[in-house]
Amino acid sequence: MDTQSLNAFLAVADAGSFSQAAEQLHLTQPAVSKRIAALERQLNCRLFDRIGRHVNLTEAGAALLPRAKRILLDIDEAQRSIDDLRGDVAGRLSMGISHHIGLHRLPPVLREFTRRHPGVQLDIDFMDSERAHDRILHGEMDLAVITLAPSKEEQLKSIAIWDDPLMVAVARDHPLADRGTVTATMLSRYTALPPGLNTYTGQIIKQLFDEQGLAMNVGMSTNYLETIKVMVSIGLGWSILPLTLLDDSVTALKLEGRYLHRQLGCVHHRNRSLSNAARAFIGLLEKHRIQT
Repeated sequence: MDTQSLNAFLAVADAGSFSQAAEQLHLTQPAVSKRIAALERQLNCRLFDRIGRHVNLTEAGAALLPRAKRILLDIDEAQRSIDDLRGDVAGRLSMGISHHIGLHRLPPVLREFTRRHPGVQLDIDFMDSERAHDRILHGEMDLAVITLAPSKEEQLKSIAIWDDPLMVAVARDHPLADRGTVTATMLSRYTALPPGLNTYTGQIIKQLFDEQGLAMNVGMSTNYLETIKVMVSIGLGWSILPLTLLDDSVTALKLEGRYLHRQLGCVHHRNRSLSNAARAFIGLLEKHRIQT
């Protein structure tokens, strides 16, 4: 049972699609199908039901899924331990990074890290912070650099790197644009364009309104903060967004009596040993925190 076949199996199971798995693995779809077929022959069972464009795990596939993840994690762990014995800062470093942090915070850190440690192969997935948090919780990645969860998990170690202030944002011609400072009551009278209320940032905004017994008049919601800023700028509603994201296309307002912010940083599982590469990356993040 080779690792390439297992990686293909996990990719198809995660994506629910052979074509999307092929894109994720940078392979052709026939190559992915060939690897799955080889694994099915070796195990003498079907792993996926293919009905039209839908791909679902069979009972055998569902049984293999957690074991395949564990096998690949054990192989990674063995390779990491061998590399660490040599003192190398090398090998594969798997990370989940939020879209916002990847665009606005991490580029200088990644540039310096790759310059210092050319032997490290960065395996980066850009995803929502909540999904990255969940993957770290299940031991599926080395690190995640994300919006940190408001509540702490005992199994995880969170390292705050950036304090990220949040501001009310409105279009330049919005009725509140000349106020300077606003209240939640004032905002409740106008259409809101919050981040998804299932996200950590959305939960901060929801809590603000819940505490005061106010309802938000939600016009639309998306997890992509850059998209929200554009929608705000053209007058579709107000939002609460990171100060680092705001520019002269919108007007930033203070919230009376409140300092809204979120913590951005790094999270890893306490029971998953850190490679030399992971330690070096965390060290560089902490150095960046001190400098900024």
